[in-house]
Amino acid sequence: MSIYATPLSTMEQQACDWLEQQQTEMEARLWQLANINSGSYNLDGLAQVAETLAGWAKPLNCEISYIDLQPQTMVNTKGQIAAQPLGQALKLRQRPQAPLQVFLCAHMDTVFALDHPFQQVRQLDAEHINGPGVADLKGGIMVMLYALQALEASPLAESIGWTVLFNPDEEIGSPGSAHLFPQLAQDHHLGLIYEPCFADGNLAGERKGSGNFSAISHGKAAHAGRQHHLGRNAIRAMADFVRAIDQLNGQRDGVTINAGIIQGGDATNVVPDTCVMKFNIRTQQPSDELWCQQQLQSIMADINQADGISIELHGHFGRTPKVMTPAWQQLCELLQTCSQSLQMSIDFVATGGCCDGNNLAAAGLPNIDTLGVQGGNIHSDQEYMRLASLSERAKLSALLLLRLATAGPEIWLEGK
Repeated sequence: MSIYATPLSTMEQQACDWLEQQQTEMEARLWQLANINSGSYNLDGLAQVAETLAGWAKPLNCEISYIDLQPQTMVNTKGQIAAQPLGQALKLRQRPQAPLQVFLCAHMDTVFALDHPFQQVRQLDAEHINGPGVADLKGGIMVMLYALQALEASPLAESIGWTVLFNPDEEIGSPGSAHLFPQLAQDHHLGLIYEPCFADGNLAGERKGSGNFSAISHGKAAHAGRQHHLGRNAIRAMADFVRAIDQLNGQRDGVTINAGIIQGGDATNVVPDTCVMKFNIRTQQPSDELWCQQQLQSIMADINQADGISIELHGHFGRTPKVMTPAWQQLCELLQTCSQSLQMSIDFVATGGCCDGNNLAAAGLPNIDTLGVQGGNIHSDQEYMRLASLSERAKLSALLLLRLATAGPEIWLEGK
């Protein structure tokens, strides 16, 4: 791949110069987009973001469509199974018959609900802004859209086709959109995802897998004073379960289990008959999933032996670990040579986080999933991004797309 570590061609330099000139517009649009609340369950806000993006995509002269997603199945605070509606996904399609097909993805949702106090963008200093989703991932959306505009303006555009998916549910594990990825992986040679890079500018390499689960303990209600002995305390049973799963931490390399939410009981003078606990498991190898499932079943079997107590488990592993493959390594090396041409320095670093890049990798599509802006403190009200990284990272993506178009699909067929 060293052939690509060359100075910019005239065409490439023109694309980079144009992107440099778009910096002010990119900043203004990012500010506008981040000020629209698009928490994962704020369907009106997500629809507003999708409508805005569809408008901004019109200069690309591509096919624009919306995809309805099935509701998310959830366990509510009473231990009942409920359906939670999800927003629509937005899809852009260009030249499906071109010899090389690239899939690009960015999520529209943020972790900040409509009632969260963190709602507005503000200037931190001349180089940084703070705001909900400015890094994760609305800054990345701007990087992607402008890189595609640079590609479309080049004479190489006809050599490459692409699909963009803006999904509304990535921050909650892509429960409604995950089923789209296998077919998209089959129809494309490689994937580009616009999660933020790290604060130091490096990108995510191998990623852990993740599973989200809900445990429901059932007991028997009784008056806490008069008939305490007749009750069966569901919270106590759940406490035993939490203690047991927490003790699994450290027993298998790379596997972590985090009890995140627990809800039970209605009053202090009533023995609670229901308790719900939600937890997350991170895995390092695909084989970890079976081990975790076996441990959970064993713990439940022990607790369920108690008189009048039962525990049931809902949920699954939604994202398998993303491990390095030859095709993915090839794509990473190409991106690094592009960064060298731009006098940037990037490296790939393993991380415990996961994203839709895991889904694509599980479906067999080599992908780079942190092509977005440079920022930090994501998922908190301290989230920030470095403004100059908008045009910098757009140049990097545009150069990657142009060089992919030059190389054609042949170098990816063997890896696929």
